[in-house]
Amino acid sequence: MGNKLTAIVLAGAIALTLAACGNQEREQGLAAATREKEAAATTEASSYKSMFSSSVFLGDSITEGLSFHGVLDDKNVMGKAGATAMFALEDVDDLAGRNPKRVFIQLGSDDLLWPTDNPKQFSLTNYAKLIGKIKEKLPKAKITIMSVTPVTAEAEKSEPRYKNIADYNQGLKELAAKEKVDYTDVSPIFKANPDLHDKDGIHMKAEYYAQLLKLLQDQVK
Repeated sequence: MGNKLTAIVLAGAIALTLAACGNQEREQGLAAATREKEAAATTEASSYKSMFSSSVFLGDSITEGLSFHGVLDDKNVMGKAGATAMFALEDVDDLAGRNPKRVFIQLGSDDLLWPTDNPKQFSLTNYAKLIGKIKEKLPKAKITIMSVTPVTAEAEKSEPRYKNIADYNQGLKELAAKEKVDYTDVSPIFKANPDLHDKDGIHMKAEYYAQLLKLLQDQVK
């Protein structure tokens, strides 16, 4: 009886030891995977900073996320909360001082909320002025207009004017053709990655910005 009890205890001890070893190995594996993921993200961020080193992104608080999340350096980002095409006209001298080869513009999220009878037309008129002023100050720079990012259904329900995003983006596309500048639709990013919005359903998580630069990378090669 004593030998049987001893065997049972020994078997239990061995099982606990194996389980502990298994848990330790799993924890070590998870830690290694996390380190690899972080290293890959750091490498990717460094690569994008180099790739877009001669570019400047001009826009609102959504654009500001590029530098806020450390995806690009501050010198390559001119994003301000509440910025509109009209307000951006005041920033062209600063933009010119940075002397970028490529200017990416993403405005409109706040323009759609502007308190005027026709926010779209008011915004696009100022957008055209903005492009003209940039061309005047930076005649060799290439310009890309980016579409306004979509919002979640909840955000649209809270602010019905966001329903006009698709119509506004069509206006941007036509403006780009008229002004002979590039136009990039960012909506495919969200079709492939539906969980990129922050809690407010308007702004973006850090993951969005890596996807954005991946979409734009061919334009700076």
